[in-house]
Amino acid sequence: MTEHTMSEYFKNIATGATTIATGMGITLKHFFNAVKRKGDAGIDDVDYFGQVDGLVTLQYPREAVPTPSNGRYRLHNDIDDCIGCGQCVRACPVSCIEMETIKVMPEDLAACGKTSGGQQKKFWVPVFDIDTAKCMTCGICTTVCPTECLRHTPVADFSDFDRWNLVYHFGNLTRHEAEAKKRKVEEAQAKAQAEKERKAAEAAAAPAEPGETNP
Repeated sequence: MTEHTMSEYFKNIATGATTIATGMGITLKHFFNAVKRKGDAGIDDVDYFGQVDGLVTLQYPREAVPTPSNGRYRLHNDIDDCIGCGQCVRACPVSCIEMETIKVMPEDLAACGKTSGGQQKKFWVPVFDIDTAKCMTCGICTTVCPTECLRHTPVADFSDFDRWNLVYHFGNLTRHEAEAKKRKVEEAQAKAQAEKERKAAEAAAAPAEPGETNP
């Protein structure tokens, strides 16, 4: 065995011993620090990285790390402030929001009410469904919402065994109420159309003035 080979041999041994000692030193440091429970400070807490390593972790799901107040988690719609503009539906990149609206008749404006900002609502919103299984929490819908009724909540864990339980409903009418409102609008539209046709027929039947011709 040459001198160079011997040197390389002992150098590898020293490197291996140093590596083992470094790893064991980190392990022992954690071992002696873990004498009590780890704190529950959230990632937005200034003391998060100052917490010592705990003896045990949080016992999920009975315990959970607090979520940041500005986190984007499960969507919620304050339907009383929703004006049914549909901007959120058009802006959503994954089409996770489904909305149906019904025009409010003039005599029902008071019943439909106003938003918390004082804006008169002109549409009933019988269907406003959010499929949280598809939502990617990008926050675009909350940005374009003119009344700020759509917002992310701190609820981060809402897992369920049934996929359809992840669709949240926020409509402000029952199915029977929505059907009644639709019939009312259809009747008003039919009445307006009939009145328009009656006036057109009367105009066509009226005798033409001298120098004029009926259309």
